[in-house]
Parts: sequence; structure tokens; C-alpha cells
Amino acid sequence: MPLHLTKIAFGAQSFADIESWYAGRRSPFLTTRYRPTRWEECIGGSLYWIHEHNIVARSVITGFSQTDTGRWRIELEPRLIRVMPRPKRAHQGWRYLKGEPPRDLTEGEETGDIIPGRLAGKLERLGLI
Repeated sequence: MPLHLTKIAFGAQSFADIESWYAGRRSPFLTTRYRPTRWEECIGGSLYWIHEHNIVARSVITGFSQTDTGRWRIELEPRLIRVMPRPKRAHQGWRYLKGEPPRDLTEGEETGDIIPGRLAGKLERLGLI
């Protein structure tokens, strides 16, 4: 079973901003200082995007390569897949996703009103959701 990563969609004001990062790019990627130690297990897994303290979308990880400056590229499929939002705390850089990943939304499925991630996390810790 492949490993998954999470990453904050830093600078995104809305989900449309994340979608625009993918628009027209045949091979999107992001760079990071350090390659994951378990990088080979991540190929075929997904990078899950966090926006406003919720995991909201994913892209399949297709590979890793090193740049001329020594940084690492996480290469992604050019398709952004919406997932059922799930609360997730903010963090710097990437992290391995622990536990079961959120399920993909089906075509035309709506998420309804989403509880803000911080509030949902507190309610979840209290056992209310």
C-alpha cells in the first residue's frame, strides 16, 4: 500500500486557487528541501492538499527528482481530485498522512456546509462528530 503525503496549500485564498495551480500544466510539481526517507513507497500514493485546516483534494505522486540546486521535486499527475473534507492541523513542509485517507468525491457530489477545520477538530476530540 503506498504512502501518502500532506501539504498546506500556502497562499491559496480558495479552492479555485489550488485548481489554477494545475490549469494548463502538463506535469505539475512542488519543490522541497528534503526528499522523504520512504520516497519509493510514496510513488503511486497521493499528495493531499490542506486548505483552511481541512484536507480538500489530492494528486497522485508520480515520482521524485533532484534539481540543479539540490532541492527535490515531488512530481504529480496533472489531475486534482476533490476529497471529502477532513480536519487537519497546519504544519510546515510535507508530512506523511497517518490513518485512512479521505475518500474521493464522486462526480457531481457536493460537500454541503463544511465546518471550519479548527472547530471540527475540537468537536472531534470531544467526541461530538
